[in-house]
Amino acid sequence: MESKVMCFHPWSDLTLPLMSLAEIRAVIDKWAELAVELGSSYPWVQIFENKGAMMGCSNPHPHCQVWASNFLPNEAQLEDRTQRQHLQERGVPLLLEYAQLEAQRKERLVVENADWLVVVPYWAVWPFQTLLLPRRQVCRLQELSDSERDSLASIMKRLLTKYDNLFEVSFPYSMGWHGAPTGPRLGADCGHWQLHAHYYPPLLRSAAVRKFMVGYEMLAQAQRDLTPEQAAERLRALPEEHYRVRPREVA
Repeated sequence: MESKVMCFHPWSDLTLPLMSLAEIRAVIDKWAELAVELGSSYPWVQIFENKGAMMGCSNPHPHCQVWASNFLPNEAQLEDRTQRQHLQERGVPLLLEYAQLEAQRKERLVVENADWLVVVPYWAVWPFQTLLLPRRQVCRLQELSDSERDSLASIMKRLLTKYDNLFEVSFPYSMGWHGAPTGPRLGADCGHWQLHAHYYPPLLRSAAVRKFMVGYEMLAQAQRDLTPEQAAERLRALPEEHYRVRPREVA
């Protein structure tokens, strides 16, 4: 097991939605670099960010972590198995087909551009949970082209700005990237895999009211406080200019 901490910016109060596109692109490039470096020997490289004290983040300086393990964690094994099965049964990568269907329906779509889309997945259990997906089949972060990295920076900034604007607070979340296994599996066929990022934010009704997974939800089945369609509609309607930088109306 090996772990690294990566700061996003020299300024301790500058989170991703407040950074420039060039600065976010630099973060993406470093993610890809670490994925290559650690993925040369480790089967799984987990890039993730815990943002905010509500998500257990003890270091206020905006940063992410990278954990590399010599085994496939449970979530990775599950995604590997289900994506492989879907490709065998339908002949198309599961999340590629899913992205195409969501792009057509649009009811759970939050933001999109030529290379990426963000949806509130129909299986979401957190109020404003989202899934970031590429439009073409990509197995790993390091396989993204220059233009796809630029458009990824753009769509990340748009999504995270909407998150902050929802309750006008630096929106807490846990997020992370999932891609095809690495290390000894680098030479294996990864055609069933689709690169994607999960965002799990806990806030529900305000900057201070969060959802708790307790009681029935912990012991039986998760319950939604609003539908994925309602959550997507609320996020979609929010401005893409951050509340901290846009001019205020004078009463």
